[in-house]
Amino acid sequence: MAAEVSNRRRREVIAALRRGTVPESGLDLLAVGLDRFVPALDAELESVRDGAAVFKAVRGEYGAGKTFFTRHLAERALRQGFAAAEVQISETETPLHRLETVYRRITESLRTSSLPPSAFRGVLDSWLFTLEGDALAANPSLEHGDEVALGRAVDALLESRLAEVSTRTPVFAQALRGYRAAAISGDAATADGLAAWMAGQPQVAASAKRSAGIRGELDHFGAMGFLQGLLTVLRDAGHPGLVLVLDEVETLQRVRGDVRDKAFNALRQLIDEIDAGRFPGLYLLITGTPAFYDGPSGIPRLPPLAQRLATDFGTDARFDNPRAVQIRLPGFDHTALVSLGVKVRDLYADGAHGNERVRGRVDDGYVDTLASAVAGRLGGRVGVAPRVFLKKLVADVMDRVDQFEDFEPRRDYALTVGSSEVTEEERAAVGARSLDEIDLDLDTHD
Repeated sequence: MAAEVSNRRRREVIAALRRGTVPESGLDLLAVGLDRFVPALDAELESVRDGAAVFKAVRGEYGAGKTFFTRHLAERALRQGFAAAEVQISETETPLHRLETVYRRITESLRTSSLPPSAFRGVLDSWLFTLEGDALAANPSLEHGDEVALGRAVDALLESRLAEVSTRTPVFAQALRGYRAAAISGDAATADGLAAWMAGQPQVAASAKRSAGIRGELDHFGAMGFLQGLLTVLRDAGHPGLVLVLDEVETLQRVRGDVRDKAFNALRQLIDEIDAGRFPGLYLLITGTPAFYDGPSGIPRLPPLAQRLATDFGTDARFDNPRAVQIRLPGFDHTALVSLGVKVRDLYADGAHGNERVRGRVDDGYVDTLASAVAGRLGGRVGVAPRVFLKKLVADVMDRVDQFEDFEPRRDYALTVGSSEVTEEERAAVGARSLDEIDLDLDTHD
């Protein structure tokens, strides 16, 4: 497998780990312990491809790999032709109860396998191209006919495919018509303005909106219709659906009570819309800690929402149902952490100057020892250790082994974990207020 990895892909993954962040792509190279979820997730993606919609809640303690899980699923979906978007929920930047803001973040982070964020404009252009191609396929005689007849055929096809969207949010369909007209006429400024307006951007030039006969700005309720319109455009542009991740939803526990309640109600509304079949092609995921799903400041504050997410976790985790609306990630134990470290070591070594030196000096035994030491430094909480462990493994150990021929990690490296290297969440997870820098001896010899 490692031999098939491109140098660019390898560099991007290693660079992210060196920074202590979750890679944006290449997560299949690092996946550990997710096999049990794959059949259910693939089946759900297939149902979305067929026009259904899915809601999934991912549950796990800090460090259990929630962000990794959602990005891994998004990457899997991208390879199957889906689009994906990840939105960080924030009280100030992206409040969940302001769905117009959430929608704007969706379009800003939208990506496909061939288009990076923001892929929204590219998807619109692909949609126009596909629409014209479909109109020609249905009426071959138009291929060499006049442009007016072709335009009428494309307009009719557009109206047909946007019929349901037009019923709920006619202004989205109006903007699409205006965008198409501006693109065909070469009016770039108007096309830019209408694309921005459909993407939920504020302060679009009034002249652009007037050209399409639309007024005002996007509001909370209009955003629901715009999301439906986006899903229609994605499908017509060749993407079977959208995997949308709402991350950091658990931060709602720390916001003002009235704001939190409005956010939970917005989430309930989204779930109900999905259940009612109004978002065909949408796979929506949220992430949160057990306290978010079960605690007094979390989901239980809104009983109807709690009922929709209720899942029995009373049995042994081995028998958890991956098809349930809420799934829990067991987190890392020592074996999984070492397995992850060995995967990263092999990935790194395949692209290193000192390939055999890295494999020899950072052998499985050393990876095991480093994993134990990092977890020990974090109060023995293995589940909190992956980010710090991988950063240390890449930046402090393997980079040095690769660059310095005489660097021997068992002899020359003593682990330190400083306060500035540990996030607030990691400190909270180990029950510590601060971490003084200390050295841990990694010498495996007595």
